[in-house]
Amino acid sequence: MEKRIRNFMRCAGCAALMLLAVCAGGCAMGEATGENTVAGLAALEEGSYSEALELFEEAVSAGEQQVLAYRGLGLAYMGLGEYENAAEAFEEALSNTDSRMPSNTEDIRLYLATAQYRLENYEDVISTCTDILDASESGNSDTYFLRGASYLAEGDTDEAAADFDAAVTLSSEDYDLYLNIYECYSNANLSAIGVSYLQAAQNLKGDDTDYYYNQGRIYYYLENYEEAQKMLITPVEAKYEPAMYLIGKAYLAMDDYTHALDIYQQIQEEFGESAQCYNGLAMCAIQMGDYDTALSYISLGLSLDDASGRQELYFNEIVAYERKLDFVTAAEKAEAYVENYPTDEAGQREWAFLQTRE
Repeated sequence: MEKRIRNFMRCAGCAALMLLAVCAGGCAMGEATGENTVAGLAALEEGSYSEALELFEEAVSAGEQQVLAYRGLGLAYMGLGEYENAAEAFEEALSNTDSRMPSNTEDIRLYLATAQYRLENYEDVISTCTDILDASESGNSDTYFLRGASYLAEGDTDEAAADFDAAVTLSSEDYDLYLNIYECYSNANLSAIGVSYLQAAQNLKGDDTDYYYNQGRIYYYLENYEEAQKMLITPVEAKYEPAMYLIGKAYLAMDDYTHALDIYQQIQEEFGESAQCYNGLAMCAIQMGDYDTALSYISLGLSLDDASGRQELYFNEIVAYERKLDFVTAAEKAEAYVENYPTDEAGQREWAFLQTRE
């Protein structure tokens, strides 16, 4: 069965860094004292990015600690998926640092590099990461990873491999790192090279919830969905939210829509609403031929202040209208989609296809 629905996979390995940026609060920056800044950091921790944005804008206007205020503004924009505005805010934060603030400068530069990566400004990422590493005595794995991913996107496989290996040396037990490196190679049509990193991650030891979840992730990336499901049973039974999402994706990949629907409903009951969960429910409904219900789920997901699954919801909205044979509405949605996500090749293909059906 042809599947053009969009699942919520990470984009080129940077979602983990983006999540780090959004959740990091003020840990590396000293204690916030401004009223709006303190409230903005609290809003970030709660995932209320629109509220955080307003609070940090007020903090900037009120002249509160400008490094913290602009940094927080950048994090809020990151949470909303507005990476160009995020990069500008981080640049402003950097302009307010001085030589007495090396750790603050490194912190903000890493977030700036993350925003630049999401904008596909790879040369800027390489420059920003090089600045971080030149100023650091030991470097850090996130910086090496981002620079390696950018070198790979630019076609420089030798520099990419050197940076990826440096990142692994510094964080040899970080599953996210291995998986992100694999995904970078996969996106570059070099999966055979990336598989070696997954195999290295498989050799890590453990017997707790995180271990089984991470092993399940590896099997999922290797498209061995049955083994992924087996590994995920233990953390799913423990109501570990990331494992529940992942087993839902595994069920979808195996065309087991009944179990997928059930797991997404469990997630909603256990943890509340999220754009990702509504996207999973919508995909189940699409594959089961219930397009109106899928559109209802999509509408609910888009109504949330949650950028993490918004792009996938918009894409699957196109698919749902297309499956309903409402090609006019599907084309309208596709046109808006490619305006918002111009680098998404799948969206461009949908738009081109639907133009032939009008």
